[in-house]
Amino acid sequence: MKPLISKPEDLTPQTAWTDTKWAWISEEELVDHTTKARLCAAALLPFRNCQPDWEGFTASIQWMQAAADHYGVELVTVLNADTGYIFDLDDALYAEVLQRFRAEFPRAKFIAGVTARGAENDTAFKAERYRPLLDIVQEHENCEVMIMTSRWLNALDPERRRDGYFEIAEWLVRPGIVHALEPAFVPWATPYGPWLLWQLARHPKFIGGKISTLDEPHFLWWAAMCRDLKQSGGLDFSPHSGDDFGIATAIRLGLPLLIGAAVSAAPLICAAKDMWLNDGVPEKKFSAGTGRFDTRVYKLFESFQSLEDQVFRLDGKMSASAYKHSTAHVLHELGIIVSPEAHPACKDLRGADEAARMAEALRRPLRVAERMGIPFQKR
Repeated sequence: MKPLISKPEDLTPQTAWTDTKWAWISEEELVDHTTKARLCAAALLPFRNCQPDWEGFTASIQWMQAAADHYGVELVTVLNADTGYIFDLDDALYAEVLQRFRAEFPRAKFIAGVTARGAENDTAFKAERYRPLLDIVQEHENCEVMIMTSRWLNALDPERRRDGYFEIAEWLVRPGIVHALEPAFVPWATPYGPWLLWQLARHPKFIGGKISTLDEPHFLWWAAMCRDLKQSGGLDFSPHSGDDFGIATAIRLGLPLLIGAAVSAAPLICAAKDMWLNDGVPEKKFSAGTGRFDTRVYKLFESFQSLEDQVFRLDGKMSASAYKHSTAHVLHELGIIVSPEAHPACKDLRGADEAARMAEALRRPLRVAERMGIPFQKR
């Protein structure tokens, strides 16, 4: 039996996660009851009569921010990511989203997604395809840039994929977050292997990474590896969970979430972050009165996960992409936006019964929120 790799220097571009020690570290070994990490909520761009609903856009962010303020959680709004229909936005509307956000929230930090523009007919990776959206984002201050994966970047072998990210980083003047996907979101996606994650984590312009995952424990592997990198070499690279089927894991590990699920469950997630902290932690807002954490948080975990399992349910093609339409129905049911419309060009749509399905999915979390005194519905 060959020994597991435990030093990043021993990794190769072909190393599989299962050949490393980080794939075999349990979640229990990584539990943290002292860190209240930030919540990065991928904002929905709502629509009404086939036009952006700017009042609803602002209202949904205000609703999330109120919950974050109530529980002392740092909220960072993620704009123009998948939840914001980045693949259906032209450059003018993409820019308008950022401008309207900054006008409404002049001091708030945001993260903006960027991807390859105009690559539909390409046959190879071209880093310059990322430049138009990078330029639009970096006109703003107090922001971070999420470099979303794209088909031709993802198609590169690990070494050339690293070089592709590094080429894009040459244009970064704001902090960068790298982004990996599992096939549950798009069929061509492949997550990072351990060598590629290590290489990207060492780049001085990348402050963290997001792994969008539904099926595999990639976030747990990232968390274990990045903890070791920080402890052994002081490398400060923060893994952000994009696992909408496993939201509680990031809370238990004291690590950031960067998820579309925050848009439909922000008050519940913010409450859970506070309840998970031990009494005596300076960031804790509501004491459990025991000196430890509030064990009711386990039922809260279950309730908001039951909701998001329905929001992100897989269709017949094993895709969760229609979650955006479900999210709009949840916000409409809660009274935050006036219409559950999706972007008029979006093809990832739920059925005619979605309003009833989301109303049913909300019953349990609304019941738990009422019993725990969590301000969930719009007042």
